[in-house]
Amino acid sequence: MEKDIHLENTKFGKLQEYLREFVYGGIDGAVTTFAVVAGGYGANLDPGILIILGFANLLADGFSMSVGAYLSAKSERDNFDKHEKIEYWEIENLPEIEREEIADIYREKGFKGELLEKIVDHICSDKDLWVAEMMKDELGMMRDSKSPFKIGLATLISFILVGFIPLMVYLWDFFFPIQINTFLWTSILTGLAFLIVGWLKGIVNQTSALRSILETVALGVLAAVVAYYVGDLLESFFT
Repeated sequence: MEKDIHLENTKFGKLQEYLREFVYGGIDGAVTTFAVVAGGYGANLDPGILIILGFANLLADGFSMSVGAYLSAKSERDNFDKHEKIEYWEIENLPEIEREEIADIYREKGFKGELLEKIVDHICSDKDLWVAEMMKDELGMMRDSKSPFKIGLATLISFILVGFIPLMVYLWDFFFPIQINTFLWTSILTGLAFLIVGWLKGIVNQTSALRSILETVALGVLAAVVAYYVGDLLESFFT
Protein backbone atom coordinates (compact mmCIF):
# COMPACT_ATOMS: atom_id res chain seq x y z
CA MET A 1 0.00 0.00 0.00
CA GLU A 2 1.01 3.63 -0.46
CA LYS A 3 1.79 4.15 3.24
CA ASP A 4 4.03 1.08 3.24
CA ILE A 5 5.97 2.52 0.28
CA HIS A 6 6.71 5.68 2.26
CA LEU A 7 7.68 3.64 5.30
CA GLU A 8 10.17 1.58 3.31
CA ASN A 9 12.31 4.70 3.01
CA THR A 10 12.94 4.76 6.76
CA LYS A 11 15.90 3.27 8.63
CA PHE A 12 14.26 -0.16 8.88
CA GLY A 13 13.99 -0.65 5.11
CA LYS A 14 11.95 -3.67 4.06
CA LEU A 15 11.68 -4.90 7.65
CA GLN A 16 9.29 -1.98 8.04
CA GLU A 17 6.62 -3.94 6.16
CA TYR A 18 5.59 -5.93 9.22
CA LEU A 19 6.80 -3.49 11.85
CA ARG A 20 3.26 -2.25 12.44
CA GLU A 21 2.12 -5.75 13.44
CA PHE A 22 5.21 -6.19 15.61
CA VAL A 23 4.62 -2.90 17.42
CA TYR A 24 0.93 -3.36 18.16
CA GLY A 25 1.35 -7.03 19.00
CA GLY A 26 4.17 -6.09 21.36
CA ILE A 27 2.15 -3.35 23.03
CA ASP A 28 -0.75 -5.71 23.66
CA GLY A 29 1.58 -8.43 24.90
CA ALA A 30 3.37 -6.18 27.37
CA VAL A 31 0.24 -4.40 28.59
CA THR A 32 -1.89 -7.50 29.18
CA THR A 33 0.86 -9.61 30.74
CA PHE A 34 2.05 -6.79 32.98
CA ALA A 35 -1.57 -6.22 34.02
CA VAL A 36 -1.84 -9.90 34.99
CA VAL A 37 1.38 -9.63 37.00
CA ALA A 38 0.24 -6.41 38.69
CA GLY A 39 -3.15 -7.91 39.50
CA GLY A 40 -1.53 -11.01 40.94
CA TYR A 41 0.89 -8.92 42.97
CA GLY A 42 -1.97 -6.80 44.29
CA ALA A 43 -3.80 -9.97 45.30
CA ASN A 44 -0.66 -11.33 47.03
CA LEU A 45 -0.66 -14.43 44.87
CA ASP A 46 2.14 -16.95 45.18
CA PRO A 47 4.84 -16.25 42.54
CA GLY A 48 4.35 -19.72 41.07
CA ILE A 49 0.65 -19.06 40.50
CA LEU A 50 1.46 -15.63 39.10
CA ILE A 51 3.85 -17.20 36.59
CA ILE A 52 1.20 -19.75 35.56
CA LEU A 53 -1.41 -17.02 35.04
CA GLY A 54 1.10 -14.91 33.14
CA PHE A 55 2.05 -17.66 30.73
CA ALA A 56 -1.58 -18.71 30.27
CA ASN A 57 -2.40 -15.13 29.30
CA LEU A 58 0.70 -14.83 27.13
CA LEU A 59 -0.04 -17.90 25.03
CA ALA A 60 -3.84 -17.71 24.91
CA ASP A 61 -4.07 -13.99 24.20
CA GLY A 62 -1.13 -14.11 21.80
CA PHE A 63 -2.77 -16.88 19.79
CA SER A 64 -6.14 -15.14 19.88
CA MET A 65 -4.70 -11.82 18.72
CA SER A 66 -2.64 -13.40 15.93
CA VAL A 67 -5.66 -15.34 14.65
CA GLY A 68 -7.70 -12.14 14.74
CA ALA A 69 -5.02 -10.26 12.80
CA TYR A 70 -4.80 -13.08 10.23
CA LEU A 71 -8.57 -13.30 9.75
CA SER A 72 -8.90 -9.52 9.48
CA ALA A 73 -6.18 -9.31 6.80
CA LYS A 74 -7.60 -12.31 4.93
CA SER A 75 -11.10 -10.84 5.05
CA GLU A 76 -9.83 -7.57 3.56
CA ARG A 77 -8.01 -9.44 0.81
CA ASP A 78 -11.07 -11.61 0.03
CA ASN A 79 -13.24 -8.49 -0.10
CA PHE A 80 -10.78 -6.84 -2.48
CA ASP A 81 -10.71 -9.91 -4.72
CA LYS A 82 -14.51 -10.04 -4.82
CA HIS A 83 -14.84 -6.43 -5.94
CA GLU A 84 -11.97 -6.84 -8.39
CA LYS A 85 -13.82 -9.71 -10.10
CA ILE A 86 -16.93 -7.55 -10.30
CA GLU A 87 -14.95 -4.77 -11.96
CA TYR A 88 -13.50 -7.18 -14.53
CA TRP A 89 -17.02 -8.42 -15.29
CA GLU A 90 -18.32 -4.85 -15.70
CA ILE A 91 -15.47 -3.96 -18.05
CA GLU A 92 -16.23 -7.01 -20.17
CA ASN A 93 -20.00 -6.54 -20.20
CA LEU A 94 -20.55 -2.82 -19.64
CA PRO A 95 -17.50 -1.20 -21.26
CA GLU A 96 -19.15 2.08 -22.25
CA ILE A 97 -20.47 2.73 -18.74
CA GLU A 98 -17.10 1.86 -17.19
CA ARG A 99 -15.30 4.05 -19.72
CA GLU A 100 -17.53 6.97 -18.82
CA GLU A 101 -16.79 6.38 -15.14
CA ILE A 102 -13.06 6.65 -15.85
CA ALA A 103 -13.74 9.88 -17.75
CA ASP A 104 -15.74 11.23 -14.80
CA ILE A 105 -12.95 10.33 -12.38
CA TYR A 106 -10.31 12.22 -14.35
CA ARG A 107 -12.68 15.06 -15.19
CA GLU A 108 -13.05 15.64 -11.45
CA LYS A 109 -9.25 15.74 -11.22
CA GLY A 110 -9.24 18.70 -13.62
CA PHE A 111 -8.51 17.02 -16.95
CA LYS A 112 -10.60 17.93 -19.98
CA GLY A 113 -10.72 18.03 -23.75
CA GLU A 114 -8.20 16.14 -25.84
CA LEU A 115 -5.91 15.38 -22.89
CA LEU A 116 -8.81 13.76 -21.03
CA GLU A 117 -9.63 11.60 -24.06
CA LYS A 118 -6.00 10.48 -24.36
CA ILE A 119 -5.87 9.52 -20.68
CA VAL A 120 -9.14 7.58 -20.93
CA ASP A 121 -7.99 5.83 -24.12
CA HIS A 122 -4.70 4.86 -22.51
CA ILE A 123 -6.30 3.48 -19.35
CA CYS A 124 -9.05 1.62 -21.20
CA SER A 125 -6.54 0.00 -23.56
CA ASP A 126 -5.19 -2.09 -20.66
CA LYS A 127 -7.80 -4.09 -18.72
CA ASP A 128 -5.58 -4.58 -15.68
CA LEU A 129 -4.80 -0.86 -15.49
CA TRP A 130 -8.47 -0.08 -16.08
CA VAL A 131 -9.57 -2.29 -13.20
CA ALA A 132 -6.81 -0.95 -10.94
CA GLU A 133 -7.98 2.61 -11.57
CA MET A 134 -11.59 1.69 -10.85
CA MET A 135 -10.61 -0.11 -7.66
CA LYS A 136 -8.57 2.81 -6.38
CA ASP A 137 -10.52 5.85 -7.56
CA GLU A 138 -14.09 4.56 -7.65
CA LEU A 139 -14.10 2.14 -4.71
CA GLY A 140 -11.17 3.54 -2.73
CA MET A 141 -9.60 0.08 -2.43
CA MET A 142 -5.95 -0.95 -2.81
CA ARG A 143 -4.51 -4.43 -2.50
CA ASP A 144 -2.37 -4.97 0.58
CA SER A 145 0.81 -6.73 -0.53
CA LYS A 146 1.37 -8.21 2.92
CA SER A 147 0.64 -11.89 3.51
CA PRO A 148 -2.22 -12.48 6.01
CA PHE A 149 -0.26 -15.44 7.39
CA LYS A 150 2.85 -13.31 7.95
CA ILE A 151 0.73 -10.61 9.56
CA GLY A 152 -0.64 -13.16 12.03
CA LEU A 153 2.82 -14.66 12.61
CA ALA A 154 4.45 -11.27 13.22
CA THR A 155 1.70 -10.42 15.68
CA LEU A 156 2.12 -13.71 17.55
CA ILE A 157 5.92 -13.48 17.73
CA SER A 158 5.91 -9.88 18.96
CA PHE A 159 3.14 -10.54 21.49
CA ILE A 160 5.07 -13.44 23.02
CA LEU A 161 8.52 -11.81 22.87
CA VAL A 162 7.54 -8.47 24.39
CA GLY A 163 4.85 -10.00 26.59
CA PHE A 164 7.44 -12.32 28.13
CA ILE A 165 9.35 -9.38 29.61
CA PRO A 166 7.00 -8.87 32.61
CA LEU A 167 7.54 -12.53 33.53
CA MET A 168 11.32 -12.64 33.20
CA VAL A 169 12.26 -11.56 36.72
CA TYR A 170 9.63 -13.77 38.36
CA LEU A 171 10.74 -16.76 36.31
CA TRP A 172 14.41 -16.16 37.12
CA ASP A 173 13.64 -15.74 40.81
CA PHE A 174 11.60 -18.94 40.80
CA PHE A 175 14.48 -21.07 39.49
CA PHE A 176 17.39 -19.02 40.88
CA PRO A 177 16.15 -17.22 44.01
CA ILE A 178 17.53 -13.71 44.43
CA GLN A 179 17.01 -11.14 47.17
CA ILE A 180 15.38 -8.34 45.20
CA ASN A 181 11.98 -6.71 44.87
CA THR A 182 10.74 -8.76 41.93
CA PHE A 183 7.76 -6.55 41.16
CA LEU A 184 9.89 -3.39 41.20
CA TRP A 185 12.39 -4.86 38.76
CA THR A 186 9.59 -6.27 36.64
CA SER A 187 8.11 -2.77 36.47
CA ILE A 188 11.46 -1.29 35.44
CA LEU A 189 12.07 -3.85 32.68
CA THR A 190 8.51 -3.55 31.42
CA GLY A 191 8.84 0.23 31.46
CA LEU A 192 11.92 -0.06 29.24
CA ALA A 193 9.95 -2.33 26.92
CA PHE A 194 7.20 0.30 26.73
CA LEU A 195 9.81 2.95 25.90
CA ILE A 196 11.24 0.93 23.01
CA VAL A 197 7.89 -0.16 21.62
CA GLY A 198 6.54 3.38 21.99
CA TRP A 199 9.51 4.70 20.02
CA LEU A 200 8.84 2.13 17.30
CA LYS A 201 5.16 3.13 17.29
CA GLY A 202 6.23 6.69 16.55
CA ILE A 203 8.20 5.44 13.53
CA VAL A 204 5.27 3.36 12.28
CA ASN A 205 2.79 6.22 12.64
CA GLN A 206 5.36 8.83 11.61
CA THR A 207 4.53 10.93 14.67
CA SER A 208 6.53 12.42 17.54
CA ALA A 209 8.66 9.78 19.26
CA LEU A 210 8.17 11.45 22.65
CA ARG A 211 4.40 11.52 22.27
CA SER A 212 4.27 7.87 21.21
CA ILE A 213 6.50 6.82 24.11
CA LEU A 214 4.40 8.74 26.64
CA GLU A 215 1.16 7.30 25.24
CA THR A 216 2.48 3.75 25.41
CA VAL A 217 3.93 4.11 28.90
CA ALA A 218 0.73 5.78 30.15
CA LEU A 219 -1.39 2.96 28.71
CA GLY A 220 0.77 0.32 30.39
CA VAL A 221 0.84 2.11 33.74
CA LEU A 222 -2.92 2.69 33.70
CA ALA A 223 -3.65 -0.97 32.95
CA ALA A 224 -1.25 -2.10 35.68
CA VAL A 225 -2.67 0.29 38.29
CA VAL A 226 -6.24 -0.80 37.56
CA ALA A 227 -5.26 -4.48 37.68
CA TYR A 228 -3.28 -4.01 40.91
CA TYR A 229 -6.14 -2.38 42.79
CA VAL A 230 -8.70 -4.83 41.41
CA GLY A 231 -6.47 -7.67 42.61
CA ASP A 232 -6.01 -6.01 45.99
CA LEU A 233 -9.76 -5.40 46.36
CA LEU A 234 -10.74 -8.93 45.39
CA GLU A 235 -8.05 -10.41 47.64
CA SER A 236 -9.44 -8.52 50.65
CA PHE A 237 -13.00 -9.46 49.70
CA PHE A 238 -12.50 -13.19 49.17
CA THR A 239 -9.91 -13.93 51.85
